[in-house]
Amino acid sequence: QVQLVESGGGLVRAGDSLRLTCVASGRTFSTYAMGWFRRAPGKERTFVAAISYNGDGPHYADSVQGRFTISRDNAKNTVYLQMNSLKPEDTAVYYCAAADFSWVVTSPDHFHSWGQGTQVTVST
Repeated sequence: QVQLVESGGGLVRAGDSLRLTCVASGRTFSTYAMGWFRRAPGKERTFVAAISYNGDGPHYADSVQGRFTISRDNAKNTVYLQMNSLKPEDTAVYYCAAADFSWVVTSPDHFHSWGQGTQVTVST
């Protein structure tokens, strides 16, 4: 298990950018695949982006492809989600999660540790 703490959310206007940060505790961070998910008001949690243990082969939901970028710095036990060209439909609580896999996984069932979430609100 690893503890995850997200930050960087906030209230922005459509077209703005935000960078979310997720810091992990523990010495095994570099062995985990990492992911970002979100839960919009009244909706289920959905996949946003994922990255392998060494940063290869990032994968994105169609809705964020070309606008969001996931990256990681294993020396800092940190994973990032750069969000550009934000839209009101991106409004949600964003969660980072860790999976005990080396390769990219996207199903929430594969992730064993979750952060508490950070709110992103995009106004028109």
